Amino acid sequence: MNAEQESEQKVYLSAVIPEKDEAESLPKLYEKINETLTKAGIASFEIIFINDGSRDNSQKIIEALHKKDNRVKGIELRKNFGQTAALAAGLEYAKGELIVTMDADLQNDPADIPRMIEKLDEGYDIVSGWRKDRKDKLITRRIPSMIANRLVAKASGVHLNDYGCALKIYRREALEDFELYGDMHRFLPIFASMNNGVKIAELVVNHHARQFGTSKYGLSRTIKVILDLITIQFFQRFLKYPMRVFGSVGMLFLGIGTLVGLYLSYIKIVFGESIGGRPLLLFAVMLFLTGVQLIGLGILGEILARIYFDAGKKRPYAIKKVIQ
Repeated sequence: MNAEQESEQKVYLSAVIPEKDEAESLPKLYEKINETLTKAGIASFEIIFINDGSRDNSQKIIEALHKKDNRVKGIELRKNFGQTAALAAGLEYAKGELIVTMDADLQNDPADIPRMIEKLDEGYDIVSGWRKDRKDKLITRRIPSMIANRLVAKASGVHLNDYGCALKIYRREALEDFELYGDMHRFLPIFASMNNGVKIAELVVNHHARQFGTSKYGLSRTIKVILDLITIQFFQRFLKYPMRVFGSVGMLFLGIGTLVGLYLSYIKIVFGESIGGRPLLLFAVMLFLTGVQLIGLGILGEILARIYFDAGKKRPYAIKKVIQ
């Protein structure tokens, strides 16, 4: 079998793992994944490490693991683009029928992957991990995460207990037809549900204390989640029809402003009263102009939505090197 034929072979499972400054964790993580999948009888798999601008010797470790086992692949990004962009790069190169995503810090347990595959085989398209017994700090990690999870579930209609758990498994078709950007990696099940109508299950998974390095997340992430929720609400409800939100509110303001203006015109014409100094006149003009502006924003939103759906796709990352 030549190299081209070998590259065209189907891969059953791809493990996509973004990492930044996790050099100490990578060899142990590789050994755990290899041991778990081999024991489960899964021989056709690949492990894709995405080096998201690491400053340690992560790249050398990834290259050494590739020489040891050519099922290990590597993507080196030119700088730190963030976890979402790194994950998008890994998903683009993944060849597996099933795709597992996880963190590189050894807090996710590869031993959970076979159980997640079994759950997937019950008829689901996505199985999301639930770190029910988290080994993180209560104040800075667990409480903000609990609040964020409830807000996301309420806003999105996709009810999961732990959106932030990186350990998830997807059927390939569940990840088609949408692009990751910004800081949206934690909302992958929501976007998949919006676009593809997938069936999602949640499974309690193991969670371990961090062995090396420090967490890249803090309390500030809660604010980002709230802002992302606003974006998700817009995408879910109005992305295809932005005029419906801007136009509806604009027509309401325009209508009220017009009615107030007609009332002022009536008392001016019929009763001859002066209306030039009335605050109600200023209020009517403000409502009318605001309504016109909102309708204009709706039209602009419609144009931008068309551009969004028609424009060519631009990657949110730049690749320096690919090892495959």
